[in-house]
Amino acid sequence: MEPITTVTSTTIPLMKENIDTDQIIPKQFLKNILKVGYGRNLFFDWRYIGPNKPNPDFILNKPERQGAEILVTGDNFGCGSSREHAVWALKDFGFKVVIAGGYSDIFYMNSTKNGVLAIILPEDQRQILAAIAPDEKITVDLPNQEVRYADYTFPFEIDPLWKDKFIKGLDDIAITMGYEDQIEAYEAKIPSYN
Repeated sequence: MEPITTVTSTTIPLMKENIDTDQIIPKQFLKNILKVGYGRNLFFDWRYIGPNKPNPDFILNKPERQGAEILVTGDNFGCGSSREHAVWALKDFGFKVVIAGGYSDIFYMNSTKNGVLAIILPEDQRQILAAIAPDEKITVDLPNQEVRYADYTFPFEIDPLWKDKFIKGLDDIAITMGYEDQIEAYEAKIPSYN
């Protein structure tokens, strides 16, 4: 995983409640077994009005919103099915941080395991962030657990274990590989039955 400490970026506000995983990445795009290539179909039913025809009114298609790494959204984001592809699509599109009012438990865990920082902030704070101009930036400071914009500072909570994993860029495999010497020593003690 790529480490995340501080992310300073423009934002994309998508202030809808209960955005489920089928809206994030529809089922017909789940055939790929790799974690890449999903970004082009992120929010497919909202982004396109025909085959390869972007909806000019949808915020992800607005020229002034391109390159944003922070999504600001409503409550209960990522509800629905447990598909990990939803997080893969967000990450592949370029999002490093999602700020919502809450998440389904499975989506939140999928985010932490795939390097997308899922932050919970109350609605009044998210409305402030959603109202900023397309060229204005906010800063997500993970070590200090703050979202900063202009004169605003919004603290957020995160489990210390997940915080450490994000800052160090560690996924479960990388953590396991940190015990490689001990694993090899244990395996060397196992009798061989050839």
